[in-house]
Amino acid sequence: MPVEFLSDEQAEAYGTFAEEPTRPELQRFFFLDDVDRDLIALRRTEHHRLGFALQMCTVRYVGLFLEDPLTVPWPVVEHLAVQLGIKDPSVVKRYTERRQTLYDHAWEIRDAYGYHPYEDAEWGRRFRTFLHGRAWTHAEGPKALFDHAVGWLRRHRVLLPGVSVPARQVAEARQVAEKRLHATVAGAARRADPALPGDLVATLKTPEGSRFSELERLRRPPTRTTGTAFARALERVDEIGAYRLGRLRLSQIPPNRMAAPARYALGSKAPLLERAAEPKRTAMLTAVMRHLEAKAIDEALDLFQVLMATRLLNTAKRKTEKERLSTLPQLEKASRVLARAAKVLFEELELVEEREADLDVAALWAAVEEVAPRAAVMTAAATVVSLVPEDENSAEVAMRAALANRYATVRPFLALLGESKALDAASAGKRVLAGVRGLPALARRKVGVKPLLPREVDDKLVPPAWRRAVYANPDLPQGAVDRDAYVVCVLEQLHRALYNRDVFAAPSHRWSNPRARLLDGPDWDAVEEDVLAALSLDMPVTEHLAELVRGLDAAWKQLATRLQEAGPTAKVSIEVQDDGRVKLNVDKLGALGEPKSLTWLRGRVEKMLPKIDLPDLLFEVNAWTGFLDAFVHLGDGTTRMKDLPTSVVALLVSEACNIGLAPVVNPGYEALTRARLVHVDQYYLRADTIAMANAALIAAQVGIPIVRYWGEGLLASVDGLRFQVPVRTISAAPSPKYFGFKRGITWLNAVNDQVAGIGQMVVPGTPRDNLHILDALRC
Repeated sequence: MPVEFLSDEQAEAYGTFAEEPTRPELQRFFFLDDVDRDLIALRRTEHHRLGFALQMCTVRYVGLFLEDPLTVPWPVVEHLAVQLGIKDPSVVKRYTERRQTLYDHAWEIRDAYGYHPYEDAEWGRRFRTFLHGRAWTHAEGPKALFDHAVGWLRRHRVLLPGVSVPARQVAEARQVAEKRLHATVAGAARRADPALPGDLVATLKTPEGSRFSELERLRRPPTRTTGTAFARALERVDEIGAYRLGRLRLSQIPPNRMAAPARYALGSKAPLLERAAEPKRTAMLTAVMRHLEAKAIDEALDLFQVLMATRLLNTAKRKTEKERLSTLPQLEKASRVLARAAKVLFEELELVEEREADLDVAALWAAVEEVAPRAAVMTAAATVVSLVPEDENSAEVAMRAALANRYATVRPFLALLGESKALDAASAGKRVLAGVRGLPALARRKVGVKPLLPREVDDKLVPPAWRRAVYANPDLPQGAVDRDAYVVCVLEQLHRALYNRDVFAAPSHRWSNPRARLLDGPDWDAVEEDVLAALSLDMPVTEHLAELVRGLDAAWKQLATRLQEAGPTAKVSIEVQDDGRVKLNVDKLGALGEPKSLTWLRGRVEKMLPKIDLPDLLFEVNAWTGFLDAFVHLGDGTTRMKDLPTSVVALLVSEACNIGLAPVVNPGYEALTRARLVHVDQYYLRADTIAMANAALIAAQVGIPIVRYWGEGLLASVDGLRFQVPVRTISAAPSPKYFGFKRGITWLNAVNDQVAGIGQMVVPGTPRDNLHILDALRC
């Protein structure tokens, strides 16, 4: 086999009818328009007309002229014969009697429709430009790049050569891109600091007395949600930041290209990385440390958000609610006294009004004291006043007062957070970030000796709900500011600013500045040529973006028109709120009853399902779809071992059934040994390969005829499953309703009216599903 990354089946399917074309493919590639018919009509005999049409449509569909034009599925011949009015399609068998006629027709079709030979110098240059641009800007495996290369040739009407030719060019383009990546990254590291490559290699060493290398230690994320754990997370950020990888000039390298060696290094053991040759080793270590720098910041800020939500805000809210509930019996007793007194008072006043008599205060009090003594009424009134403040935001004020008592939780990390160089801010978050920068000095200040004064804090960072806790603490001297309350107040503002990205982190994947992802100026100039070549865009970028803007504008106008036509009875409406934000309202869908036919069908289908072992089922589905080919090696996107599908199926069954490796291990069979399964699990079974396998299954299901009756795939639903998490992790959150005293996650799964599993994601705890629906559909 001349091409290692293509299986024998894939190589045989190249440039042929691998399977019978679907109805949409027949309509797209095998429909004869007026131009086609005029050209076909120049043939005198039926078999020549049908054969000519067959070659014409075959080159459209597979991208080349077949050596034997009749090696096509018979429904294709019948479809063309019907369009040409030929009653007996079998006459096409006479078409191959004279070989020269086949060549003459192929040359005529090539010239008439503008097909280019693969050897054409200009089109060869364009193809190589696309291929190398795609290999540089997209971190995809060789099979995916090969498919894109064949697609490019077909779109541009370049006749496909033998399978080994584009396959070799794909392998060469990937090799050139990989060498370019390694050389560029290693060169940037040496230019920034000649000692940096050696410092990175040193992270692969295992310190004396430790079980893990420094790199392995830096890989480990925080697991506890405490102030001390957050301080350690910030220390980890500083440790990785000490390598100052941000000074490396790597703007010309696409982020996904940097992610590929980082992903490989994260999944590899230190000895394997240490044995790698230069400059590959330096490039991988640089990529993984840059990835860990962003990952450490992400995990630290994730921990900060969880800490603020669970240990501070929720704790203070529960405390104030508990205190309010504890006063409820006292409030109820006082309210009953006041209610009886008020009832008597209103009755007496109504009598006075009806009889037009003078108001006798003494008689009025006498009537009230028949149901409650005057002292009891006054005491009840005082109780209600003390328990029900006049301020409408009294609950928020009380919660902030309780929140101020959580200073001990945040004190361990104030200095590290305030001095962190990872944080930055947009204009709306500058004041909040300045307040955070001042936290280390406030943490060191001995407020018992020198109280904090109002002029020493930023009053604009203190919202109304915090003012009483910050400025009116009765235990402090007159005019003093409560340092603890002010610090927690600033942290709450930071919590909100991070959520809105008014304060962001760099480098970061999840908490970065979204505005910085838009390339402009020198950053865009450095990658423009490769990006445009990979996307096959010839028009100027401004025109392309303007076209997209026009399409988006037309879609919004169409939505507005449809909403207006639907009127007030529409199921969907748009509401402009008081703050100017737009809210989309969608009516709830009512439940539909199950008809008897559905009950019958469900029972019928259950009886038709075959009794089969799960591994056999997976192997059979793989024979239909080839989804197991998606499980490729972490390093180079190829398959490196024999009987890999057997190992993958064993691991899929093991994980799906939650039975562990023991039931699927077979020491007598190499593909099922424990060492083999552990290796495959580490290097082949990953989130990205599982996603590609799912995509293959979905694509295969779309071709099933009955799927068309289910809908067009435009109706989607997202639902979730709750799981307890038995290990310590910041990715889990509490929810007493679902997890009791433990923590858990929610797995959101998206389905539409054609396929299940079109998207999925895991979120901590039990948040509202609608906050993550679009993310789940996009995954």
